[in-house]
Amino acid sequence: MTRKTSTTPVMIAILLATFMSSVETTIITTALPTIISQLHGLSLQSWVFTVYLLATAISTPIYGKFSDRIGRKPVFLVGLILFTLGSLLSGFAPSMLFLIVTRTIQGLGAGAIMPITFTIIADLFSYEQRANVLALNNTAWGISALAGPLLGGFIVDQLNWHWVFFINIPIGIVVFLLVVFTYHEKAFDTDKQPMDVGGIATISLSLISLLLLFQNLSHSHAVVSNVILFMLFLAGTLSFILIERRAADPLIPLSMFRNSTFAAQIIIALLLSGAQISFQVYFPIWLQSIYGASAATAGLAITPSPIMWLLASFLVGGLLKRWAPRTIIFIVVLIMLAAYVPILISTPRFPQAAFYVIAGFTGAGLGIIITINTIISQHLVNKDSVGVASSILTLGRTLGQTLAAGIYGLIFNRAISEQLHVHTGISAKAVDNFVNASGHAGVPSSLRPALSSILLYSLHHVFLLVLILFSAAIVVNIFDKQKTVLH
Repeated sequence: MTRKTSTTPVMIAILLATFMSSVETTIITTALPTIISQLHGLSLQSWVFTVYLLATAISTPIYGKFSDRIGRKPVFLVGLILFTLGSLLSGFAPSMLFLIVTRTIQGLGAGAIMPITFTIIADLFSYEQRANVLALNNTAWGISALAGPLLGGFIVDQLNWHWVFFINIPIGIVVFLLVVFTYHEKAFDTDKQPMDVGGIATISLSLISLLLLFQNLSHSHAVVSNVILFMLFLAGTLSFILIERRAADPLIPLSMFRNSTFAAQIIIALLLSGAQISFQVYFPIWLQSIYGASAATAGLAITPSPIMWLLASFLVGGLLKRWAPRTIIFIVVLIMLAAYVPILISTPRFPQAAFYVIAGFTGAGLGIIITINTIISQHLVNKDSVGVASSILTLGRTLGQTLAAGIYGLIFNRAISEQLHVHTGISAKAVDNFVNASGHAGVPSSLRPALSSILLYSLHHVFLLVLILFSAAIVVNIFDKQKTVLH
């Protein structure tokens, strides 16, 4: 007989695991300049993030399927071991190439941690309880978003960059022990169809080619390789669909997407995650270049987002008791869209404080909608498919941020190039200097109005796409046929 799970220590483990996996992104961003300097790897620096995202995206649906077949606990522990081992090896990295390999191991572990924590929550708590538990889990993410840059700076200054990775080791050990000794789940039926190897192979091909394609978008010299990647993506995707239709136990049951509400949750999460990355990357650039704000001040423009995300997510339980998900999502996305309209028509005199307000609105809106996406997508599938549903949602969010980042970079760079043809007396190097507030001093005052105009024009183009993403989310939401409160 399965022993009863004590939810308190398991929730502590989930909170620690969420903090550990999410803080890694912000900490390494702070430490990366030092790492590049000591490992002499400027030309490879983008791969430190790229391989992590690739490994996470590819492994996420596979872990989700395994968690439904053999159980959450063994899959979560495997992911935790890989993430902790990857952290340990990354801390000992003697070269950039070695770090890239160990970051891949980290990413393979991260692919299990987030979706399986959501799945464990769905197993332990009822539909009515889940909103508040997910909101509580958001506290770990919110703390990591706020503390990550400060913690990363402190570690690099007071210790060294190696401890940016070593800090995960004690946390990983504590989480491992808590899960091993306090989380007890029912025995899973392992007498099932063979694993969908064809599905795993084709979705891996599709995701690898897609993510590499969007990483290369801003490189004008990569036309041939981008065409090849696009063809590989199409081949992988079509093959995956054909295989999943015939598979006895498909990696991702396509029948899930016949439910318009489930499909809407996944697509909306993807679109809004793409919108999320816009202000995280381009608000600091905007404040440093147009207003000459310091890097620290510009970074603070993002801080209202995790705070409001955390607070707003506690409202979800009450909202879902009163209104259908589509009603809530429509109103919230409309508010976020309205919040971004002013910056699309802004001038250099646009108040800096407005960026903090917009970041707060964005965080609150995402806190509500992403929590709804998680709860509803899990609620609409069979109990034996909750792991797959959680992994699909997590994959959608990862893809949304990664793909949007590539498109934003392409739009931003193309807009700058277009403006440089108009302002013939300004070089690309002057624009590069002007983007960073510390480089303003080296730019002649006579050029500053034109540089400000170039960057404002380019930033407006980026946020025009953000408005399109919000509008697309509203359109997708209209196709959700669930018009009543879910129980």
